[in-house]
Amino acid sequence: MITKLLVANRGEIARRVFATCRALGVATVAVHSDADADAPFVADADQAVRLPGNTPAETYLRIDAVLDAARRSGADAVHPGYGFLAENAEFAAAVTDAGLTWVGPSAKAIAAMGDKMAAKALLADAGVPMLPTWTDPAEVTAFPVLVKASAGGGGRGMRIVRDAAGLAEAVAGARREAAAAFGDGTVFIERYVERGRHVEVQIFGDTHGTVVALGVRDCSIQRRHQKIVEEAPGVLPDDVRAALHEAAVAAGRAVDYVGAGTVEFLLAPDGQVHFLEMNTRLQVEHPVTELTTGLDLVRLQLLVAEGEPLPVTATPPADGHAIEVRLCAEDPAQGFRPATGTLHRFAIPGVAAEFGPARGLRLDSGVVDGSAVSVHYDSMLAKLVAWAPTRSEAARALAGALARAELHGVATNRDLLVRVLRSAEFAAVDVDTGFLDRHPEVFEPLLPAEQLPVTALAAALSGAATRRAAAPVLAGLPSGWRNVPAFPQVTRFTGPGDEEIEVRYRLDRTGGLAEWSVSPSDATPAVTVVDAAPDRVLLDVDGVRRAFRVHRAGSSVFVDGPDGAASLTELPRLPLPTAELAAGSLLAPLPGAVTRVHVEVGQRVAAGDLLLTLEAMKLEHPVLAPADGVVTELPVPAGGQVETGAVLAVVDPEEDPQ
Repeated sequence: MITKLLVANRGEIARRVFATCRALGVATVAVHSDADADAPFVADADQAVRLPGNTPAETYLRIDAVLDAARRSGADAVHPGYGFLAENAEFAAAVTDAGLTWVGPSAKAIAAMGDKMAAKALLADAGVPMLPTWTDPAEVTAFPVLVKASAGGGGRGMRIVRDAAGLAEAVAGARREAAAAFGDGTVFIERYVERGRHVEVQIFGDTHGTVVALGVRDCSIQRRHQKIVEEAPGVLPDDVRAALHEAAVAAGRAVDYVGAGTVEFLLAPDGQVHFLEMNTRLQVEHPVTELTTGLDLVRLQLLVAEGEPLPVTATPPADGHAIEVRLCAEDPAQGFRPATGTLHRFAIPGVAAEFGPARGLRLDSGVVDGSAVSVHYDSMLAKLVAWAPTRSEAARALAGALARAELHGVATNRDLLVRVLRSAEFAAVDVDTGFLDRHPEVFEPLLPAEQLPVTALAAALSGAATRRAAAPVLAGLPSGWRNVPAFPQVTRFTGPGDEEIEVRYRLDRTGGLAEWSVSPSDATPAVTVVDAAPDRVLLDVDGVRRAFRVHRAGSSVFVDGPDGAASLTELPRLPLPTAELAAGSLLAPLPGAVTRVHVEVGQRVAAGDLLLTLEAMKLEHPVLAPADGVVTELPVPAGGQVETGAVLAVVDPEEDPQ
């Protein structure tokens, strides 16, 4: 029997496993990097062991260091979570060889499914349907194709290629990204199916020969080949669901599977099912299966690891519907690049449970107020899941909670998720892996541009109330009030897209709004101040009362209103002089490492040419020439580390030949 479990992972999955362990009376051990020393998952564990360093290769990917942590803490079992070493057969074998209980499938099964090409051959013999696949780019004759990493998933190392001209660079880039994420740069190529649905079957096996399917999830809505919305049960015809269950169980039996696993498929528009891969671990999206089956999958993992038989031997009927979204630190203003910083506030209303069953909203989060989001790891902050009797109710509840959430300090993909959940196409189950490509409207922010002036006014009034509350004398007078009307108060902010916003307003002796305007907008509806406090401003706008929640952290001002949220930066009234950047300077959008420099100083480039590649948060980010010109500076060599705002290159526009 397991008495003390070490989780060889971090973030929300470590917290998720610890939650079940607490319920079962199992002691817990966390391992952590230096960057994660103050992370919530470390505090959740009974014991924690430091793995010196910050990068995955220095810490969570070191088998020797993790096993040493288990020895020093007295752990008798290891749970790998997902990612990192979760699908590493060498790690599974090393844990077993050390005399510890491995919470997962056998090293043999992991190895069989980890080599995705060998897995395809094995499962094809078991009757599981396959897509055409190649390992040699020279053998590819039909396009489009998808380049994929052999050693892992999560969208790392994936590239869609639509013609032969782009194949070589796609394969090279996929190899680099896969090597950085998984320590293995092996890739393969398979036929890409347009408008396919990504569906998957949760399977479970025990040591007594039982392999059971626990239902189908639909994970079709993806960005950068990473799932962002998942649901169960997948809305499918009964015959397709049965075929998926049968193929998934056949895959599990082919490798004598034990523990939790997921068999992923592509459902073509013609109804044909094609095997994609088998993930020999718990999946990020496992909560939707838990909420619709009533099963605690981590509990089942521990029971199976102890040699107990599964308590279920057939697919349980689905109860209601569950939808999960992955809330990620991504900046919409920067093309959804991963974002870093400090989460000043992380609050989601109406959560019924964390890391466990919930009739309503469930939150599985790796962060809390004050958490630092670093460049070293994946950008996912949390998973929010809604259960309801019907799919439409679950979608509405999930979108509403997200829209009302206070997410301050780090840019997120919240607005995108809300718009997807509220879209007519999602409601109609008109979804596939190309959903976001066909619906650019879902990338629009929730806050309409015409509502920004009133939002900025609320921020300015909150600032005035904050200053008056701190005033040593005459704190009851409105800010800037004079017996004789004089110049209005002026507050300047930078807002979305770094646009400068100037709010001008004057209050009367009662604190009412005598006049106001916002530049550059001409939109100045009739506004009456109902109440203005440091953290809450209540305005009557054209006869409609609107409440704004305001949170200040230094010069940052976060405003959550009825139409959406805005993140503003209040500018100083007397700004200090700053150094002027050279024209054509390209700045690092986030901290990272320059992996390759593709041009030289003095080289002429055209708009859109690739200048260099920046690696951050396990993804490659191309830096492109903004216009035709000449490269005059390349201050960071390949291998160099940079912080946000560092100059990566300078491209001077070419002189007008006339």
